[in-house]
Amino acid sequence: KAVVSDSLRPRELQPTRLLCPWDSPGKNTGVDCHFLLQGIFPTQGSNLGLLHFSPRLCTRQASGYPAPGSGATIFALSSGQGRCGIAVIRTSGPASGHALRSLTAPRDLPPARKACLRLLSDPRSGEPLDRALVLWFPGPQSFTGEDCAEFHVHGGPAVVSGVLQALGSVPGLRPAEAGEFTRRAFAHGKLSLTEVEGLADLIHSETEAQRRQALRQLDGELGDLCRGWAETLTKALAHVEAYIDFSEDDNLEEGVLDQADSEVRRLEVALGVHLRDARRGQRLRSGAHVVVAGPPNAGKSSLVNLLSRKPVSIVSPEPGTTRDVLETPVDLAGFPALLSDTAGLREGVGPVEQEGVRRAQKRLEQADLILAVLDASDLASPASCNFLDTVVIPAGAGNPSGSHQRLLLVLNKSDLLPAGRSDPHPDLPSHLLLSCLTGEGLDGLLEALKKELAALCGDPSTGPLLTRSRHQHHLQGCLDALGQYRQAKDLALAAEALRVARGHLSHLTGGGGTEEILDIIFRDFCVGK
Repeated sequence: KAVVSDSLRPRELQPTRLLCPWDSPGKNTGVDCHFLLQGIFPTQGSNLGLLHFSPRLCTRQASGYPAPGSGATIFALSSGQGRCGIAVIRTSGPASGHALRSLTAPRDLPPARKACLRLLSDPRSGEPLDRALVLWFPGPQSFTGEDCAEFHVHGGPAVVSGVLQALGSVPGLRPAEAGEFTRRAFAHGKLSLTEVEGLADLIHSETEAQRRQALRQLDGELGDLCRGWAETLTKALAHVEAYIDFSEDDNLEEGVLDQADSEVRRLEVALGVHLRDARRGQRLRSGAHVVVAGPPNAGKSSLVNLLSRKPVSIVSPEPGTTRDVLETPVDLAGFPALLSDTAGLREGVGPVEQEGVRRAQKRLEQADLILAVLDASDLASPASCNFLDTVVIPAGAGNPSGSHQRLLLVLNKSDLLPAGRSDPHPDLPSHLLLSCLTGEGLDGLLEALKKELAALCGDPSTGPLLTRSRHQHHLQGCLDALGQYRQAKDLALAAEALRVARGHLSHLTGGGGTEEILDIIFRDFCVGK
């Protein structure tokens, strides 16, 4: 049994009855749910216990999250705009059943979660609008936790417009705002905040790696990890509070504080591992910065065009054609990347080219990965030797702090090498041969890029990744609070540090978040989602 000190008793709390999704409509059944943060709540009298509840399963009103637009029913087009075979229009709210009956009158509601073919008519004029499939999702077994209806209509603009206008004429309905369906799902405990972010990332994913990562976060991997950490902190807090209240009693088990210290140390190690890996998840979500650099006329622009599969940069035999940094987002071997074409590194012959060289050197400092390009047929030129000495060799050797900047050396124009000469310079660092003209060597380059980007962005299959700065902020706050716990000389201060650490984990998954943070997250959703 967990023991709670008087410091946790600002007032007596009555046993709480919670309404969970599996309860029948209108039936308020008390259940013992498992909470992502096992909160410690005292009951009346001297009997103390743990009350477990789950914001993923129970409504979030008890945590200070009223359902947005309470009492209003929203509707929107959930599929893409424009002509298509089928368009999906959805509603959510208490008037969804009335809206469905109004457009399919005089028919009754279809069976729950079964598609039925119905004639849709304008409720004002009775004019037929379309023959469509309709689905009825009574709450709380729906995406938002509310009564929902879906209309699968033919995707012509006139049909969609007519159905939307008909829904707008039904009393109690209004058009949805961006992200409002998902926000209602969050408010009713259907999704945690990390799962909401995973859903947003899944909608915006453009590469295979992004899709895998977003799907795993939507499935709750990051949230489950945080809930496990929060449970560890709850147990440690219970041990500390027990020692505060009953340290002089003979019936207290030995080593209570040692057990709490051990749990905190293990949690600190786990948090440190994820924080050191935080940039990888953010690169996977937003794209790694890959900079193509080299001396003039080495084929940098040709390589950028080859990798992006479109004419991003002007290709010319004249040295110094590229003067500014040209950027394009690309999918490199399944990973997102921002590919930058830079000016050739040499002593500029004019002020414009000098500025281009300065910007290229600045991008090299910011690069996650450098694609260093040299002319395989002109390795002995002063420009090539200078590039090797100033960029390639220092990157491979690493800086004084011991970190190595990732770099791939590509020898372009291999088609100009003499026949039978496969390695133009055995003394060069590890490199790849490529011909942007013929495409020979491209598969090997893509395979090397895949390995480098996997190391930079992380492998979604190995475990949850921190994809947003918000995740990193709260985990760092949790780690800092655990450091204060270890340094605390007073047990009351140590207990408070554990509560602060647990609060950061609660904020990460959605408990206690501010409206400003929620607005930032949901504004990236489109209308209808």
